[in-house]
Amino acid sequence: MSRHDLQPKADKPEVVRATVGWDRPLQTFFAQVFIRTEDEPDEGEALIWIGTEPGELPTGDAALAVVAPFVDVPANLAEELTADMRETVGIKDGLQQVAAKRSLFGSIH
Repeated sequence: MSRHDLQPKADKPEVVRATVGWDRPLQTFFAQVFIRTEDEPDEGEALIWIGTEPGELPTGDAALAVVAPFVDVPANLAEELTADMRETVGIKDGLQQVAAKRSLFGSIH
């Protein structure tokens, strides 16, 4: 799994943090945006959390499009995300991952 934390835009003070990355077991990119709430002023609460289902976000560009309204996206991040994915080609699931996928999804994807 890869993870890239992004800097919120200056005009988005409600955004505590945002993250994008590649999840090899689910074969999807993911995007998360956390906003400040009264109960969670420092950690934030998930406003957006996409990429929790197999293949949900097929490209790094799709993940970046989700967070772009909230954060400054580095120019080379799409290429970094693609490289993160390519580094996992050929890696197989361990026994626990296979069991979890069968339990959650009915298959090992």
